[in-house]
Amino acid sequence: MIKATDFPDGSAPRPADDGVFDVVVVGAGAAGLNAALLLGRARRKVVVLDAGEPRNAPAAHMYGFLSRDGSSPAALLELGRAEIARYGVQIIRGRVERIDRDLDVRMVGGPVLKARRVLVATGLRDELPDIPGVRERWGRDLLHCPYCHAYEVRDRPLAVLGTHPGAVHQALLLRAWSDDVVFLPHTLEPTAQDRDRLEARGLRIVEGRVKRLVIEDDQLRGIELTDGRAVPRAAAFLFPRVVPRDELLTGLGCAKDDNGWVATDRTGRTSVAGVWAAGNVIDPRAQVITAAGMGSAAAFAINTDLLDEDVDHAVEQRRATVAGDRR
Repeated sequence: MIKATDFPDGSAPRPADDGVFDVVVVGAGAAGLNAALLLGRARRKVVVLDAGEPRNAPAAHMYGFLSRDGSSPAALLELGRAEIARYGVQIIRGRVERIDRDLDVRMVGGPVLKARRVLVATGLRDELPDIPGVRERWGRDLLHCPYCHAYEVRDRPLAVLGTHPGAVHQALLLRAWSDDVVFLPHTLEPTAQDRDRLEARGLRIVEGRVKRLVIEDDQLRGIELTDGRAVPRAAAFLFPRVVPRDELLTGLGCAKDDNGWVATDRTGRTSVAGVWAAGNVIDPRAQVITAAGMGSAAAFAINTDLLDEDVDHAVEQRRATVAGDRR
């Protein structure tokens, strides 16, 4: 039995009459909230569980989302939470310990929620290099996505730190926003072809290991190298190592693709019956608007799957009733 005292806010979520939720959504980012919105409008019994650790929390603004361009990530989530509440969907703050094969969702220090279907939208985390200043400036003037943030630092002196194989492409891409882009290989060893492409694109390559980010008056001023040289810059880009928060999915035994990410079909359906996934937990390239769309696609598929089950059950009940009447 789920009791109100099991939850931090004192109010227990409302399952169906049989104590089972139609859908338990794990993760209240763009993917999870958009899925919950559609499922709530479909009059499904839905609860959203969230640990409160959005990936884009360090960013003050998000861009490229039609009608929300320039708004804060926090504001988007606040609006989303208010919208799903209108349809009777509750959000419960808490961490999920594991999901069982029978779709029992077990919360850390809390109850077990029974679900007919589960959507995992737990996102990913960025692993940053151990360079002084990186964590302090992350999401401010140390950035990762040109499509998300380059326009705001256009025409300024920019740097790209070679901490990831994707850094070369990142630098080539950034040339469209600034004529002054410096590539710092750091620990990366660019190939001869990489160097040709960077130089042909008009980028300057500055050799040497990065020692720290130079910060003055709460702004990035440049990049200091271990040999003492400083490269003045107004903003820098860094490609982090992205790690999916997919422990709940891998714990279920969900199949992975050749790149080691949980594999799904176009709707987010995993290899485990009744389990879907959406957003950055399965696609590191998904922006906020993309993740929201993935949540929408998953919600449509989940509701259709539930409908098929409901209809099959109704047909069985009708046949049993007819058979009973004939006896």
